Amino acid sequence: MAFARITMDPAVCTGKACIRGLRFPVARLLSLLAAGESCESILNDYPYLERGDIDEALRYAAFLAEDTAVDLPPTVQAK
Repeated sequence: MAFARITMDPAVCTGKACIRGLRFPVARLLSLLAAGESCESILNDYPYLERGDIDEALRYAAFLAEDTAVDLPPTVQAK
């Protein structure tokens, strides 16, 4: 799958996945969304971001989550 808005450059944020070559890591954007920030508030706070950046960051996260399996400890059910 191609991601036109996700870039990885060793000279930018030590090669972490960033939005369009900006020094704005995809992980930061996803963390904001996970913390409950709305797309509108993120776009207001970071005017250099675009709605398409958010959409592609979510697609990128879904792609990574589907590709990687993580062993989780068994959960204990409450009585």
